[in-house]
Amino acid sequence: MLNFLFLVIGIALLTAGGEALIRGSLAAARRLGVSPLLSGLVIVGFGTSVPELMVSVNAAIDGRPDIAIGNVVGSNIGNILLILGVCALISPLTVKPLTLRRDAITVVAASLLFLVLVNGSALGHLDAFIFLGALVAYLLWAYRSERSQVLPSGELHQAEAEELSSVPKSVLGTVIVVILGLILLMGGSQVLLVGATGIAAHFGVPEAVIGLTLVAVGTSLPELSISVIAAIRRHADVAVGNILGSNIFNLLGILGASALLQPLPVHPRILQFDQWVMVGTALLLLLFLYTGRRISRAEGGLLLVGYSIYVWLSFTVFGG
Repeated sequence: MLNFLFLVIGIALLTAGGEALIRGSLAAARRLGVSPLLSGLVIVGFGTSVPELMVSVNAAIDGRPDIAIGNVVGSNIGNILLILGVCALISPLTVKPLTLRRDAITVVAASLLFLVLVNGSALGHLDAFIFLGALVAYLLWAYRSERSQVLPSGELHQAEAEELSSVPKSVLGTVIVVILGLILLMGGSQVLLVGATGIAAHFGVPEAVIGLTLVAVGTSLPELSISVIAAIRRHADVAVGNILGSNIFNLLGILGASALLQPLPVHPRILQFDQWVMVGTALLLLLFLYTGRRISRAEGGLLLVGYSIYVWLSFTVFGG
């Protein structure tokens, strides 16, 4: 029970810290005159992945590569099957294909890059530089293309920045919120790791399974919050765009930073099962965007069923 309590407290601290950091960063960006386009692209799009970053980096430093990698892979799977499934139940998701096509292609490319770099064994320092270099290239490509011409994706990233209207108004308030967010994130990541590893040890479950499920869902709560708010407001493009941005940063940024600190051997079950599920869900979302189809409530329910089956397989067939 104590380990579960640590897990819940860690998730709560990470969620609160992530929200505080995003809102404080947006307030600072507006005060410094940063464009809504860049704010939406970087702060909101990638800021929701800060809990995953803190947990995976701490796990890498502590020599727990299964949680570091499992957290990223599991979050990317959950973002599409779980979060978009929930959003579609709230409001059917109809998006403009051109708005998100580039980011969807990038998610698929980043997922395939993971397959290539892992190569059946581990992620090393060279792989880390490749991931981080790809992230920088994506950011430059996205910002330059959207700044130089009026693109639907540029309007989307501006909308992401405007989705969060409650931000600190004063300089002191902004500083306090940012510092508080960082403290909560650092503390929450440590508490969550204690709880997650304790649960794995108590039940004899591999840490990779805990990282792919409990930890991944817990660190994805900021993405869930932003996307659900957008779905309630009927802003389907923002809901889906937030998930795409998060998945890009999870693979390129978080795995890059984690592998840079410590080489990360990959658990055999991730190689046998989870990486293929991650690529499959990325392709599914790309197909949805290219065909311009609408994710109805029924299809959202199917996504949730798919995630339930994935979790069940994680603890049964692939839980050893």
